[in-house]
Amino acid sequence: MNSEPLYDPATIQLETSLGYYLAKARNVLVMRTDQALKPLDLTSQQIGVLLMLASGRARTPLELSREMSYDSGSMTRMLDRLEKKGFVSRARSDADRRIVELSLTERGRDAARRLPAIGAAMLNEQLDGFSRAELDMLIAMLARIIGNTPMADCAPCGVGEEPSD
Repeated sequence: MNSEPLYDPATIQLETSLGYYLAKARNVLVMRTDQALKPLDLTSQQIGVLLMLASGRARTPLELSREMSYDSGSMTRMLDRLEKKGFVSRARSDADRRIVELSLTERGRDAARRLPAIGAAMLNEQLDGFSRAELDMLIAMLARIIGNTPMADCAPCGVGEEPSD
């Protein structure tokens, strides 16, 4: 812990605060990602669902909600849109009819295969002029900020705004 606070309530300004820059950086990344995903008819918030399903980290709406820190209503609306677009299909479990199992359609699998290249290209453009050492340092510093969160407060970690796709 720092012995001297880094911010003074009497002099802190919005335009020079860490929170301002983190929010602006997130907004820029979301905007750039959404633009890069237009040819696939996806949004930055929808790709998390596709990647979770493709990797096997989740297979039900409940598991997705937990992994992505979304409430069940928001996840249901997102899945409705992805199903309507033909990326995801839902089916009742044979073992337990109360459980809905999710799977990627062929369109969803194709999109999931294309996402790493799209993401890498977009990030490389956004990080133009950064060295590997600078990127590693930035990631390490952000990890420290996240790590300074008391465990009791971590339940909302990773929760962004409600999906608006």
